[in-house]
Amino acid sequence: MKDLALVLVSGGMDSCVCAAMAELDFKMAFLHLNYGQLTQKRELQAFNDIADHYGVDKRLVVDVTYLKVIGGSALTDKRIPVPTVENHDNLSKEAADKRYGDRTGEGYGYSRSSMDSKEGVPPTYVPFRNAHLLSIATSWAEVIGAKKIFIGAVEEDSSGYPDCRETFYTAFQKVIDSGTRPDTNIKIATPIIHLNKIEIVKKGVELDAPLHLTWSCYKENKRACGRCESCILRLKGFKEAGVSDPIPYGR
Repeated sequence: MKDLALVLVSGGMDSCVCAAMAELDFKMAFLHLNYGQLTQKRELQAFNDIADHYGVDKRLVVDVTYLKVIGGSALTDKRIPVPTVENHDNLSKEAADKRYGDRTGEGYGYSRSSMDSKEGVPPTYVPFRNAHLLSIATSWAEVIGAKKIFIGAVEEDSSGYPDCRETFYTAFQKVIDSGTRPDTNIKIATPIIHLNKIEIVKKGVELDAPLHLTWSCYKENKRACGRCESCILRLKGFKEAGVSDPIPYGR
């Protein structure tokens, strides 16, 4: 009988591929957080669609809209604009890197001067969000007996969020080890942390992950905008992987 793993599922492509990887070896429980993000309703739909796809009965949706009250992010505060880039559709990887700057080493980013806020961290960063995610996940995992917490964090081709770095998860593992019952042995799993978007798309296709059910757009709930950072990273990943992106865009 498979051990139980708790998978953090935002509804996006990264967490969906992470769930596909977890499903290979574990029975799954899904956790989703509503934190007042602009696309909260659409992300929740994607979460439930992905859970239905994998037949996951054990689901937990937690309201942490205090993160919206705290603010400080373009994803939760309408006064802070979500950065967008226009007319990138037909650009090659090289042209995109030249035009927008190479933020991650894999390109497809924005120039730090025009799009980033403090010290190269973009305004779409939700301050310390992943610590809240992991804290709630650890509490639930301890109660339901989950052996692992899967999170689709990506350091290699992400937006430069500090709580997506491998060092963050190494440190948080120590917090879990010291802050849970002595007989608890919960491990954080970050299986895609060193992949870029191209590799994530290919891994999803390889595992037959339901990428058509995912949602990545930071701005829109019906048709993805195709212009925000998350859409651009996703579109370029699919393009370079030679795969058609199955979600609708309003471009």
